[in-house]
Amino acid sequence: MPGPPSSRSPFPSSSGEPSLRRLGVGGGPDRPLRAQIVVALVTALALVAVPMYLMRRPSGRPQAKAEASAAPSAAALASALPSAAPDAQKPPERLKLGPAQRVRCGNGRGNQVEGNACDQLPVFEEALAKAIRDTENCAPRAKLIGTINHVLTIDFTQKRLHVFPGASGDFRGPQARRSTECVKRALPKPDWAAVPHQFRRYTIAILATYVPESAVRDPNAPPSFE
Repeated sequence: MPGPPSSRSPFPSSSGEPSLRRLGVGGGPDRPLRAQIVVALVTALALVAVPMYLMRRPSGRPQAKAEASAAPSAAALASALPSAAPDAQKPPERLKLGPAQRVRCGNGRGNQVEGNACDQLPVFEEALAKAIRDTENCAPRAKLIGTINHVLTIDFTQKRLHVFPGASGDFRGPQARRSTECVKRALPKPDWAAVPHQFRRYTIAILATYVPESAVRDPNAPPSFE
């Protein structure tokens, strides 16, 4: 006779729990392992990304270098700008010279030309202007503005120079002659053979204007003329 039917529980036994854990269905110690893996991946990405960002980050050195190179140019430009302060404070000059005038030239009394027909003698023109400036103190100390026409005669034949006051100047007489004598003594001895020229004799002149010392001390004072 068959025995009595065995009674089986409709619920699964607890022996199946290990298999479920191996399949990852149930909860257990696998979850902390996954969290550690995620943290490790994030840390690895951070270690790679941060150095790359630092390497690619723009640096301020090129801009600073450009500003440093531009600074000298700005300083040079500022130093090149003219300053009006010294000119505004500069007192007026007591002596003013006109341009050198070629009066006449020639080889004798019957063979003379005047003005621009004469060739220039830059050596003597520059020497005459310098001598007038160097002997400014010899000029008359007048209260009015005055002029002296310093006339220089040049004789290549006799190798002689002479200076006298011309008739077109305001100052005449002993005071004017004293000034022209100072100018004559201040002229350097020329090297006659080294000066190119077309004629034997020349006459040149430079008009010098002398401003009174009172006008130099007070630039706002109106000029006076004889």
